[in-house]
Amino acid sequence: MILFPAVDLKNGQCVRLEQGDMARATVFNLDPAAQARAFAAQGFEYLHVVDLDGAFAGKPMNAHAVEAMLKAVTMPVQLGGGIRDLKTIEAWLDKGITRVIIGTAAVRDPELVKGAAKKFPGRVAVGLDARDGKVAVEGWAETSHVTALEIAQRFEDAGVAAIIFTDIARDGLLKGLNLDATIALADRISIPVIASGGFASIDDVKALLAPRAKKLAGAIVGRALYDGRLDPAAALELIKSARTAA
Repeated sequence: MILFPAVDLKNGQCVRLEQGDMARATVFNLDPAAQARAFAAQGFEYLHVVDLDGAFAGKPMNAHAVEAMLKAVTMPVQLGGGIRDLKTIEAWLDKGITRVIIGTAAVRDPELVKGAAKKFPGRVAVGLDARDGKVAVEGWAETSHVTALEIAQRFEDAGVAAIIFTDIARDGLLKGLNLDATIALADRISIPVIASGGFASIDDVKALLAPRAKKLAGAIVGRALYDGRLDPAAALELIKSARTAA
């Protein structure tokens, strides 16, 4: 189980949104590279980055900030937001991104995901962000008519590295992960699933380590870290102890 600290980028700054609403953004750090270094120093082993402006624009918009983070840390980085074609995927992987996350294009152009996953094994993930069970696209500005499960099942046997499942209703609100929905998805597919949206406290870490969540590959934590509600050392020690016991 990997705990991914999140860096969401808006106008080159590190922010957190509430329920994906760009008008409800809180700036937590003016220097994303410094934030990445801080997470590395705390002992995290994998960084989750989202180009929020890119998600709305349909193309990378915070490339300078992402590149600065890649130079600042040695840990692997997964990146989502505005990745809609093979050229963009290749460009990010060439720059040192470990894994790209495809969201809107996974709904609109599933063949892109399948082709990229085949060309770059283990380096393509799918981001499924659900509102009332249906997947939202275009930076969550639009809601589609398909469920997360329907889309996830399209990519079975395609070589997708992970599905990142976000409950939009909880995102940024510190209400706790929606593990019921996330586990239900994980139980229906063979692709590893990462939980996202609403991570609130050490209780979420404990819930992720419970037997019923054993199929989950990890979780993304954002505001709880920035607000100081989650002690990184305590969270990572819990995970380490669970791995040792296993």
